[in-house]
Amino acid sequence: MPTVTAHDVRKSFGRTLALDGVNVTLDAGIVGLLGPNGAGKTTLLRILATVLPADEGNVRILGRSPGDADERLAIRRRLGYLPQDLGLYPRFTAFEFVDYVAILKELTDRKSRHDEVRRVLALVDLEEVAHKRIKGLSGGMRRRVGLAQALIGDPDLLVLDEPTTGLDPEQRLRFRELVSAIGEQRTVLLSTHLTEDVAALGGHVVVLHEGRTRFDGRPRDLAHLAQGHVWAAEARDLRARLAWRDGEGTFRHIGDPPPNAALVEPTMEDAYLLLAGEAPSPEEAVA
Repeated sequence: MPTVTAHDVRKSFGRTLALDGVNVTLDAGIVGLLGPNGAGKTTLLRILATVLPADEGNVRILGRSPGDADERLAIRRRLGYLPQDLGLYPRFTAFEFVDYVAILKELTDRKSRHDEVRRVLALVDLEEVAHKRIKGLSGGMRRRVGLAQALIGDPDLLVLDEPTTGLDPEQRLRFRELVSAIGEQRTVLLSTHLTEDVAALGGHVVVLHEGRTRFDGRPRDLAHLAQGHVWAAEARDLRARLAWRDGEGTFRHIGDPPPNAALVEPTMEDAYLLLAGEAPSPEEAVA
């Protein structure tokens, strides 16, 4: 049985249609959710984390319906969620905050709960600052506090919204190692705008754009969509949909190539940009 099924899911906020008939099926393993700002990623994650109800469509999570109050509570007992904005209490220590979340997750025995809090803080490399107030932690450390609280209770489904925001390169590598191990036993859904995170972790990728599912499959199959649509040249070709200068000074183009173009092997990022129509930022535009 799939961990998550979402069929024809729609959600609006006033006149803004955030999700327009999204279909997603998630099995055990790591799933990367890609999409530009405003694509509907956070809205979908909030629905799958039972924070927000869908307006229309059918959603099943861990074999249960989030629309039923008792089943929603059962889902939450087996769910870990890291929202984009966690709302940390600045006067709490890291230990106190994660312990507070553990209490909300019904871990009532004090000794075993504290053992679990120490376990997840160690997983995210925060043992040495466990008793430091959150207001005194760096942005990356605060993000790791958020990840620690999501790991409480060893959940069957882990929903992570932009989990690597604020992490330095070494911390991102540690995060990938941790999530890779977690994904061997359960389902991890992570939303990100960094295709390299998905390429490094995901055996499954979903691309959202304008509230719709544009792709659902393996990363290599996503990359294949851009086959024959990526070429290199010494100068910018104005006929390209997207073009940028790479680290070697060559322009990389995406779109319909001109005759005799020097086609290059596409990456997953190329295909994502082809679907979403976004140019990479200067710091990301290095091939």
